[in-house]
Amino acid sequence: MSSYRPERVGEQIYKETTRLLMHSIKDPRVAPVTLTGVQMSRDISSARIYFTVSDESTERKNAEKGLKSAAPYIRRELGKIMQLRFVPNIYFKFDASIGYGQKIDALLHQVQDDLNDSSADN
Repeated sequence: MSSYRPERVGEQIYKETTRLLMHSIKDPRVAPVTLTGVQMSRDISSARIYFTVSDESTERKNAEKGLKSAAPYIRRELGKIMQLRFVPNIYFKFDASIGYGQKIDALLHQVQDDLNDSSADN
């Protein structure tokens, strides 16, 4: 475990928020959400929680609305669970890096297939 306090608090927020999304929040808009990480401010006054969804085109807007409406509840529950003097403000942000990585992976597979096809022709 890291001795850097914002990182430790971010890890705890990630674990507890994931648990809350899985077990406590019944909003169907947040069902397809997967949390990918938490970035804390240096003074632990705010937490940016990154998320992704399986079908980016249709579920993203609904997930953003659902998470925005659940943020006060999540912050209140974090205040009950965690031993902090001040509970950080919670902001949810879409993590586009997963989709970008999948696009790069698909392009690499396409190049590999093209190379295999061209070597088979020779």
